[in-house]
Amino acid sequence: MANGFFNVPKPINEPVKGYAPGSPERAELQAELVRLKNHQVDIPMHIGGAEIRTGKTQRISPPHDHQRTLGHFHAGSKEHVSQAIDAALAARPLWSEMPWEHRAAIFLKAADLLAGPYRARLNAATMLGQSKNAFQAEIDAACELIDFFRFNVQFMQELYGQQPESLPGMWNRLEHRPLEGFVFALTPFNFTSIAGNLPSSAAMMGNVVVWKPANTQIYSAQVLMELFREAGVPAGVINLVYVSGPTAGEVIFAHPDFAGIHFTGSTGVFQDIWKTIGQNIAGYKTYPRIVGETGGKDFILAHPSAHAKAVAVGMTRGAFEYQGQKCSAASRVYLPSNLADEILGYVKEDLASFKMGDAEDFGNFINAVIDERSFDKLAKYIDAAHADPNAEIIAGGTYDKAKGYFVAPTVIVTKNPKYVTMCDELFGPVLTVYIYDAADFDTALTLVDTTSPYALTGAIFAQDRYAIDLATKRLANAAGNFYINDKPTGAVVGQQPFGGARASGTNDKAGSILNLLRWVSPRAIKETFVPVLDYRYPFLGSEPAEDLNRDKGL
Repeated sequence: MANGFFNVPKPINEPVKGYAPGSPERAELQAELVRLKNHQVDIPMHIGGAEIRTGKTQRISPPHDHQRTLGHFHAGSKEHVSQAIDAALAARPLWSEMPWEHRAAIFLKAADLLAGPYRARLNAATMLGQSKNAFQAEIDAACELIDFFRFNVQFMQELYGQQPESLPGMWNRLEHRPLEGFVFALTPFNFTSIAGNLPSSAAMMGNVVVWKPANTQIYSAQVLMELFREAGVPAGVINLVYVSGPTAGEVIFAHPDFAGIHFTGSTGVFQDIWKTIGQNIAGYKTYPRIVGETGGKDFILAHPSAHAKAVAVGMTRGAFEYQGQKCSAASRVYLPSNLADEILGYVKEDLASFKMGDAEDFGNFINAVIDERSFDKLAKYIDAAHADPNAEIIAGGTYDKAKGYFVAPTVIVTKNPKYVTMCDELFGPVLTVYIYDAADFDTALTLVDTTSPYALTGAIFAQDRYAIDLATKRLANAAGNFYINDKPTGAVVGQQPFGGARASGTNDKAGSILNLLRWVSPRAIKETFVPVLDYRYPFLGSEPAEDLNRDKGL
């Protein structure tokens, strides 16, 4: 039982290490890369604190070197999903009743472990398993996840501290209970920090979790699970299973104790999940919380007053960091006719200087896309653009999967503002540009707002403040994260809560108190100190006889 009102350590965003030549962090990370590459791992599922090996193993290889084997993971079945649910529900009574400061301590410890002894290991696993360069791994696997842990603890304290007013004679209290049942965390390949945050943010609030990562992220997910265990997350609170999405869904969405899903992935999958939950709604003990961040067709809009070089850098960084595989990556650009040639000239200069290859080579800015399926999809769009008279490839347009799944950063200029690559989500290093008449900014605003069903991120570049004001208003619903004179990527926990609406998700803003609100069920408690002992209200009393006679004129 708590005997004090506790204040957690004030969170500060984790400093990003530079990994410059000769730096100690570079040497440590390079040594860890060598160690992991020379040691194949056998990766079990984790259910109720036990390591589960099925013998049905699947190979893991780096996307940039698919002939190399990093290890194998043990694939599960419906029975393992059921076991994970049972383990979670068995852990729920003790975990949900644990005082919040002890839950906070676990994840604050996880943050310090990741900032220290786990940093190089998780970064290296992310580089190898997901083909991220050192900087992209650092800002994701280390810094952002550390921030998620520390800031979410702060948000948890703030949430619990929000209490109602009380009038004399009573005491009103509000408690934020964990959800009744278990939470399903379905996580993507592209951010190790998202894979860590989706199960942990729900667990932090007293929930128990069944976690299914993307197969292409299992290599670093295993390290996260070891981090959780060393930090003190009790057995059964977070259970890690390796099954297909349909296999997990068949069991989870039919279970009466399903209480919520924390999801990042494709719009189509999320919409199917929502439909399934709706069809099964009568079978649940409570209405499940549905929280999802899905697709995007993120934009950059340049006004005729924009700074040309700033737009170009926003395009090259915003579109091609991590091979365009960020949910927020720029993939459609609207340039004014008066600046288009200058901007595209700078972009081509940048792309000509890019180096592409293995993530372990720190000189490479571009690495491989995640797998062969993604590679083949991108190659199909590039081939179509080569053959289409409405499209001109001005940079890139090549690809090669002999060693790894390498797609050269590609820029397409189209005459059709509704060209297929202006509309479809590609999730790769392909950027499509439409040049509009500089005298018709209004039409460009309409195109930005109506071309895509998504509304995740977007950016306006302009020096004219009236134009910035107009774009901010006109594009109010076009992006959940809106950037002014900056690339549309790089949201920082505690600074820019992340999430979009429309077809991009429920906009529950990871990295903010708004997200944690989704994982609790409030209960209002009113205590009256001196109870009333007579049901009669004052208005029921009789009038004195003389007053009645006076009212009658007697």
